[in-house]
Amino acid sequence: STMAIAVPMNALAKELSGKITVWSWNIGAKSLEANVPGFNAKHPNVEVVVEMIGNQQVFDRQLAACAAGGGGLPDVISIENVEAEIFWSRFPDCTTNLRELGYTEEISKGFPDFKRVELEVGDKAYAMPWDSGPVVMFYRRDLYEKAAIDPATIKTWDDFIDAGEKISKANPGVVMTQASINGDVEFLLMIGNENGCTVFADDASSITVSSPQCAEALEVVKKMFDKKILTAADWGTKIQSAAASKVATHMFGGWFEGTIRGNVPPEQSGKWGVYRMPSVKPGGKRAANWGGSALAIPASSKNKDAAFAYMMHAVGSVEGQITSMREYGLVPSLINALNDPYVQQPQEFWDGQKIWVDTLATLPDVNPEVGTPFRGDAIGVLVPVQLDYLNGKYESAQAALDAAAQQISIATGLPIK
Repeated sequence: STMAIAVPMNALAKELSGKITVWSWNIGAKSLEANVPGFNAKHPNVEVVVEMIGNQQVFDRQLAACAAGGGGLPDVISIENVEAEIFWSRFPDCTTNLRELGYTEEISKGFPDFKRVELEVGDKAYAMPWDSGPVVMFYRRDLYEKAAIDPATIKTWDDFIDAGEKISKANPGVVMTQASINGDVEFLLMIGNENGCTVFADDASSITVSSPQCAEALEVVKKMFDKKILTAADWGTKIQSAAASKVATHMFGGWFEGTIRGNVPPEQSGKWGVYRMPSVKPGGKRAANWGGSALAIPASSKNKDAAFAYMMHAVGSVEGQITSMREYGLVPSLINALNDPYVQQPQEFWDGQKIWVDTLATLPDVNPEVGTPFRGDAIGVLVPVQLDYLNGKYESAQAALDAAAQQISIATGLPIK
């Protein structure tokens, strides 16, 4: 009978004890902290310590630890999806196969395919999907209104550029948008993702960054740069620009919602909105994914059952995913979470817009892109090539990406498709 099964399970639940440490960064760490009380309601004898460590530091420390044999790691670690495969391909024994702890195929099917693709290898599952990054445009309603721009009329990137010129004219000192171009190629990759451009082929066996779809995306970035509606800004500068009302639009993954809401002065509440990213061609796709992470258990953990129970609460339950969304704007990956009443609510900060309905509506349109162990090498090549192209050193986007593909081929040993 079901009763016979239920009793030992409850007994087991009470037996979990000891301490687990969790490594994460920024609002991710804060949201994992916010999920501790709900977890402790189920498992009062487990102490959870969340350590906030920078994104790059978590990656560097995990890579170094795995290379040195796997010691010195926490019980639960955050991994960005795009970097995940570096770990399984180089150090398959450094991370626990979650299937052994009760993470069944059925449970993992509760997440969308584009989140699982780089976390599972054959019959092994090395990490659980956490948040996703559906790309949207976060915009200042008042700055748009001053230029009489209705975001509903912005359907293509050309529309966006025209609107940007008008918005800067109507709001002196305000730029339409900002991107990290000195240290990243985020706009190229977000616009590329919606346009069907991938850096590597789906089976990761060849380099596809010199495709026409990628060249079209790079041309859009150059057009924005040339018209001065896009300026260079790193992560911190973007946040400062938003707080100081110096930027009209930020394009980012949906998780950026919590970053804006948590970093701008209270008088900006009600002045922000969200709309779909413009498409490259009229009638083209208007959805992409940027960022999003997963949680894994290092093989060295001494308390794997408690670590897995914590993960099942924080990212494997609707309660956990909605807590992270409500408190810090992290976008759920768990498909069931999309039916939660919170998702359907008008959001006051966003002037009553049901931004989660609008943001999550883009998820089914996202082109899956397989991460590869070579992504870091590719970005290291693309950043200087894009800068040179923006500064007029290549005659075309195609020429720039042909050069990039050659360099990525030398760095990785992979052929160009």
